[in-house]
Amino acid sequence: MQSLQMGLNRLDNSHPLSPTLAEKISSKQAGIGGEERLADIFLKYTFTIEHRIFHDVSLFSSTHFQMDSLFITSSFVLIFEVKNIGGRLKFIDDPPQLIRTRPNGQVDGYESPATQVERNVELFDEWLQARGVHLPVIGVVVLAYPKQIVEKAPAKTKVLFPNLIPTYIRSLSMFPLKLDNGKLDWLTAEILSEHQFYVPKPLCEMFPINKKDIQTGVVCPLCHNIGMKRIKRTWHCSNCEKNKQLAHEQTIKEWFLLFGGTMKNADCRQFLHIDNKDTATRILQKMNLKFNGNYQHRTYTMDFTYK
Repeated sequence: MQSLQMGLNRLDNSHPLSPTLAEKISSKQAGIGGEERLADIFLKYTFTIEHRIFHDVSLFSSTHFQMDSLFITSSFVLIFEVKNIGGRLKFIDDPPQLIRTRPNGQVDGYESPATQVERNVELFDEWLQARGVHLPVIGVVVLAYPKQIVEKAPAKTKVLFPNLIPTYIRSLSMFPLKLDNGKLDWLTAEILSEHQFYVPKPLCEMFPINKKDIQTGVVCPLCHNIGMKRIKRTWHCSNCEKNKQLAHEQTIKEWFLLFGGTMKNADCRQFLHIDNKDTATRILQKMNLKFNGNYQHRTYTMDFTYK
């Protein structure tokens, strides 16, 4: 969501993709609210079965995959895909799609959450098998609020509201124990060790946004106005009249999230509105970026894929 907000801030309000980015941001914020609601349920309820709970887990099997919430026991695994989409919902199985009808009659189509969670089930099962762990993996779609009316549920995937999850988990007590506590602790450590920070594609790769449409300039960290001026080794904001010495760091991070790839000295100067090559070099070298090449042809990259 960070890159979406950055892109929206740097696009003119009249840009044809501004409404799309705004809607995506709203959807992401709703999703975060739904995930928090699920987390609250896990905090309020206790379960007699030994278990571990993970939120927002990103792993790699045959490809990278991200799970909203993961509930692991010694007998089974539950993967929860949380959605907060209001209106009347129809899960279509062929082709897989979620159809939402708003109160005003507008109809919207989305990728099916059932398909998303079943894809994660396959990938996590593959991840477990590679480590010699054999547990049943079950996918569940969670609708954050009862205001979401399900007119047609998916044929195979369970759909639940958060308050029904504890009862559903208790209903799975028939599964036999597969792991002892030591093995469950090992699996927990393995997931934490292999978890990777999820980095989406650069915004201009996800959406057909021309690089020239992105407003350049250093963002003031206090008032968020774009266009701070470089003055005597600091940055001055003409809007709030404040100075910030390291304001460029967030703006350079924005460049990588918006465009990706490698940054040249000229890219830095153009985006930060500075003229001096040596100033740009000092800024880039102090940011602990990865670099390649000699001084004249050096390029820089930012590594977001830390664990």
